Amino acid sequence: MGYEELKIEGRNAVLEAFRAGKTIDKLFVLDGCHDGPITNILREAKKRDTIINFVSKDRLDSMSETKKHQGVIANASAYDYAEVSDILDNARSKGEPPFIFILDNIEDPHNLGAIIRTANLAGAHGVIIPKRRAVGLTSTVARTSAGALNYTPVAKVTNIANTIEELKREGLWFVCADMDGQVMYNLDLKGPIGLVIGNEGDGVSRLVKEKCDFIASIPMKGDIDSLNASVAAGVLAYEIVRQRLS
Repeated sequence: MGYEELKIEGRNAVLEAFRAGKTIDKLFVLDGCHDGPITNILREAKKRDTIINFVSKDRLDSMSETKKHQGVIANASAYDYAEVSDILDNARSKGEPPFIFILDNIEDPHNLGAIIRTANLAGAHGVIIPKRRAVGLTSTVARTSAGALNYTPVAKVTNIANTIEELKREGLWFVCADMDGQVMYNLDLKGPIGLVIGNEGDGVSRLVKEKCDFIASIPMKGDIDSLNASVAAGVLAYEIVRQRLS
């Protein structure tokens, strides 16, 4: 697998990419264009639950590298996504209770790459990200992960809250990071666990927070009141590691 993020332009190229099974993160289509080839592309995109954005010609022109987009541009993932079941299988193969990172709308590719790197080093069995309103596996994410994407499966799901519910049925419980929670050192973070990290600006969304069993805060003594998302993920992850080793 390489680090190049792929931008696919032109109707035939995009359609063939879908039919070849290429993972398409987002599809950009000229607003108001619904002729035969575009209809076929949209049908393939909907089959795969690809995010579809209808945009102006000016937007497509500005995105295009070839200037021959024919009304459609697809952003393909730099890496293939895993399934949530692959992450659970990874834990089972190692004989360990599952340890999963759940990322609620991380938008900065450098943060995502750094979190995947931390997840690998902390022994997590995988990372779960949402399909919408979040960065995917771009080339920047791959580079920032420093190779961790080769070893740490990343799954992309439609609904984080529903995925948490499904994983609870598999025996996991969930802790999210929030400054209003209990101090992390006072929580029992052993066993099968999902660590939920929120968006850089808004934190963990209300609905996702409600699904979590515990809310953990990181003690802070400085003059500002928040940590970068990837730093917060690292601090909490290594408290989980410490407890799992004890």
